[in-house]
Amino acid sequence: MVSPQRRASRRRAWIVTAIVVVALLAGTGGYVGWALTAPLPEPVITSQEPRVPAMNPAPFMLPTDGAAALSVSGGEEYFGPEAEGMWVTSGSGEPRPIASISKLITALVILDAHPLTGADDPGPTITFTKAAHDLYDKYYVMGATIAAMPTGSSMSLHDALATMLIPSASNYAEAISTWAFGSQWAFLQATRIWLDEHGLTDTTIYEPTGIDPRNTSTPADLIAIAKLAAANPAIAQITSTRALTLPGPGPMVNTNNLLGSQGINGLKTGNLGQGTYSLLFTAAIDVGIGEPLRVFGVRLGGATREGVARDVKLLLDGIIYGFQTVPLAKARQEVGTIATAWGSTATMVIDAPASIYTWSDTPITMTMDLGTPDTYTDGEAVGTITWTAGPHTTTADVRIDGGIQPPTGWWRLTNPTHLWD
Repeated sequence: MVSPQRRASRRRAWIVTAIVVVALLAGTGGYVGWALTAPLPEPVITSQEPRVPAMNPAPFMLPTDGAAALSVSGGEEYFGPEAEGMWVTSGSGEPRPIASISKLITALVILDAHPLTGADDPGPTITFTKAAHDLYDKYYVMGATIAAMPTGSSMSLHDALATMLIPSASNYAEAISTWAFGSQWAFLQATRIWLDEHGLTDTTIYEPTGIDPRNTSTPADLIAIAKLAAANPAIAQITSTRALTLPGPGPMVNTNNLLGSQGINGLKTGNLGQGTYSLLFTAAIDVGIGEPLRVFGVRLGGATREGVARDVKLLLDGIIYGFQTVPLAKARQEVGTIATAWGSTATMVIDAPASIYTWSDTPITMTMDLGTPDTYTDGEAVGTITWTAGPHTTTADVRIDGGIQPPTGWWRLTNPTHLWD
């Protein structure tokens, strides 16, 4: 028989054991609950910016003889403000014979004294005298280009200028300039004043046709003259005309056979034979950046007419083919990773291909703006990448590829140190 003292001792042991078991169970349950619900450590995001492509300058095929120059307006974001001046040049800047480009100056001087109100304004009527008619024979003997001018025939100033500029009729150049100022002496005086007023100090005019090789100018002056001519509606309209038929002179074809090629819309050819072929030109080039580029150019002292045409086309090609679509990123291109303490990973990718339209070596800049994901699920947008070149920008979204999976309960129970961080 167990004594009362021994029964009391056993009872106390059972009570202590029960208390310890309850305490252990309570403690374990609390840890499990905490471990299974504790906040997880933030995933680690590592980003890597995509490489920005290096751009090479557009090649310009410059003439090796004579001289050339280009000026461009409308693309300052690509070319810089200096493009409106003497942007691309070759050869020396010394004065050279300009031949029939002189007739463009003659037209500007005449219209300064007898302006037309617009491209279609016929202006005053000119009646050609016997003296004007005799100019046909004078320039025929000199081997210059001429057009019929019957004695007593009449023509508007606009049409007379067209006959001077389109087929480059020298007899019309002298006849109209004499009509406008009363004599060749007065015309030359007016021309010198006009040149001085426009700062064209490196241009010299001895007669209105260009048949005299002492009619000279520089690439810089001629670019300025091209801009003045293009700004005159009558001259711009006349010099862009490929062919014309008028009573008196009859059918005429423009000596500028590049009209319509690569956007060329003017202005004037000139040549005095071997080694003096020249072209002062304008062009409007649509390169996909909004308004067409306005190009003013000159090629002086070419060996042949065909060579000048080739050189001018190559100069314009340097502008046209310098514009290009540059690939920037591929679809699903990786730009970062997401890693977790429990071993689940995902990547960040560009969700669509990206490219940008730009010119030559215009710098391309890039910014990548990434935020913190909300859900870390597959396809979630986490930011953007923006590229800029000149006035153009391209933006692509960055998304999660794969998504982050939650940790298992076992990982939570066996990695308390990660949960305490």
